[in-house]
Amino acid sequence: MTRHLRLSPSMRASRPSSHDHDTTREVAADLAYKRLGIVNVVFFGTHGVGDRGWVLIDTGVFGTTGLIRQAASRRFGQDARPAAILLTHWHFDHVGGLKELASEWDVPIYAHPLEHPFLDGTLAYPPPDPHAGGGLMSRLSPLYPRGPVDVAERLRALPADGTVPGMPGWRWIATPGHSPGHVSLWRESDRALIAGDAFITTAQESAYAVLSQREEMHGPPMYFTPDWHGAKNSVQALAILGPDLAITGHGAAMRGAGMGAALDTLARDFDSIALPRHLMRHA
Repeated sequence: MTRHLRLSPSMRASRPSSHDHDTTREVAADLAYKRLGIVNVVFFGTHGVGDRGWVLIDTGVFGTTGLIRQAASRRFGQDARPAAILLTHWHFDHVGGLKELASEWDVPIYAHPLEHPFLDGTLAYPPPDPHAGGGLMSRLSPLYPRGPVDVAERLRALPADGTVPGMPGWRWIATPGHSPGHVSLWRESDRALIAGDAFITTAQESAYAVLSQREEMHGPPMYFTPDWHGAKNSVQALAILGPDLAITGHGAAMRGAGMGAALDTLARDFDSIALPRHLMRHA
């Protein structure tokens, strides 16, 4: 039976930014995230850094570009443009504002090469599994957009040496499973992790959990994860890093020993915690 790893509110990493009056949550001097409905976007860069001095990670759902633009202006300066947009992966809730923002800001878009077919107009994403995990979000998943998106003119491959454009001190890590070219971002100096959807801190399959942001350590959203073996290996690889701070694509950012212990448990007992029930008998 699938278990839930509850997280204490005391593990929350974020606080309202003193420089922001919106819902942007700051987790470090150069790191903040903003919840946009069902998903988070991440801002890298210090307050007031100005034009081309910051990076946007993921671009939310369709219709939220104005909120992203406003949050960026408040944090970095009026009309400040990023140096780059980075994608943890292609899914509709991570690329909703991609084409509009990239064009407006005239910036390159970086993603793992295995995500490029979904971003250059070549391939639509495989159909979801509406039976995975139960809950309204899973049942509605056949209605979610599957692309493809075509941003080929601005699309770039992440550097093969693991560096992250515009983010000195960070490296990208291949964390496939939830999507073929899913990546997470890691900074060793303070053990900060931008996990994307490799693991998340709410039950994304449940509409109630999404709305309430009930804090639980979970594997990737079940309905859009085609490779569970890869997803398990990715969670285990991230747990080995021993992050102190984790910003995930869904749910609140978490930090500290309690978060780390929950991630270790997820990595160890991934099959019983993260797998959809109809797949557990084959694990």
